[in-house]
Amino acid sequence: MRRLYISIILTVIGSLFIITWGLDKIVAKQEPEQVPNEYAIYHQLIEGFDQQLSATNSTDLVAFSQELSQAYQIALQLDKSENIALPSELSKQLTQVGGLLLASETHPYLLKKLSQHPDYIIQLTLPEIELENQNINILFTAILYLGVCIILLAWLFPLTRRLYLLTNTAASIGEGHLNARMPASRFSYISLLESSFNRMAGQIEKLVADNKILARSMSHDIRTPMSCLRFGVEAAIDTKDIIKKDLYLARMETELTRMEDMTTAFLEYAGMERQGFHLKYELVDIDHFLHTINDDFQSLAEQHKVKLTYQASPAFINQKVTLSLDFHWCYRAIQNLLSNAMQYANNTVVISAYCQHNFLHISVEDDGKGIAGENIENIFAPFVKLDVDRSRELGHFGLGLAISAKVVHWHNGSIHASNILATNNKNSAKTTKQVNKNATITGARFTISLPLQTKKN
Repeated sequence: MRRLYISIILTVIGSLFIITWGLDKIVAKQEPEQVPNEYAIYHQLIEGFDQQLSATNSTDLVAFSQELSQAYQIALQLDKSENIALPSELSKQLTQVGGLLLASETHPYLLKKLSQHPDYIIQLTLPEIELENQNINILFTAILYLGVCIILLAWLFPLTRRLYLLTNTAASIGEGHLNARMPASRFSYISLLESSFNRMAGQIEKLVADNKILARSMSHDIRTPMSCLRFGVEAAIDTKDIIKKDLYLARMETELTRMEDMTTAFLEYAGMERQGFHLKYELVDIDHFLHTINDDFQSLAEQHKVKLTYQASPAFINQKVTLSLDFHWCYRAIQNLLSNAMQYANNTVVISAYCQHNFLHISVEDDGKGIAGENIENIFAPFVKLDVDRSRELGHFGLGLAISAKVVHWHNGSIHASNILATNNKNSAKTTKQVNKNATITGARFTISLPLQTKKN
């Protein structure tokens, strides 16, 4: 908006300056030819009156001035100096040759202080200014306003065009085309509004997409426990055996627990967008933060019989990196990565951190079987479960990595997954493509990259 205000002010002031400057040049060029001194004769006339009245006695001045007015058929009157109030600068001009030219709302007039009788002032009323000059002034005024209007219309055209595009884009999104966006332009006055609109449209598209995935996943996954519940109810009703009835009821309770866990997980993910607007940022020492996570997850590592370690480069530890983060959600994001890594690790899980290119990089590595190449791009999508062995019956709904990705996005960062490759020394002279083709996967690596900053973006 600041750019819009500045451009409006500069346009109005610039247009007024340019147009008035041009009109002044035109008037100055035409003034010697078209605007002669119409009142030169009256300046000479008032000088003659001054000479005649100055040679008259003070007692006869008023009568003699009336005689001159009748003789020359001109509006001439004599008045006391004390009755005429003028600024000091103008009062000094009353004694100049030709007198002082002033103008009232109706007529111009000349004032002249008598040379020999300074207590009296001659007032000579002049004819009206010619209409030709008034018409020229009206014409120049019309040109001024018309010029300003033309310049403002020229300035408003790109603005109205961008607003028209913004209106059409909003209407297109309202009709269901959620991928519609405002095209970028360097000459837009409302670039900040357009960027905010595009971000809003992106959030809406992502929210609708997540809701569709949520509805599709729930409608698919809830059928199995519902079928089990229906079968259990029918079987419990039909059987007469109390032991079998209790068995059916126990199975139904298990299915209800699974449905409750599934619904809780799905609703939690669906409400995460709302949580993103209420983050509690605080300044966090990253090295201490990662040490805390490493200590907190040692017991879980023992349960999975893996060794969890935290490694950080000496440069990272010495510079003491601090970032403004939401402690709870960032802890949750790394927790999901560690839980996932421990599920697949054979012996070790490593947390590492380093700074590079103005970004903080936090990696979680495991020595498991890695990730299938065709699945790396989809691994952070919600409700995607790449391992069929990790079923929803065991409480795995494919939301852990999706939650981590969303938290990192809230902090203006990025997250990506890759495989850890091991190659023989014989391959050192081969190309990267050949090395990747012949390399052995020795684990998976998940890396979070956050911009180095000390306050909320």
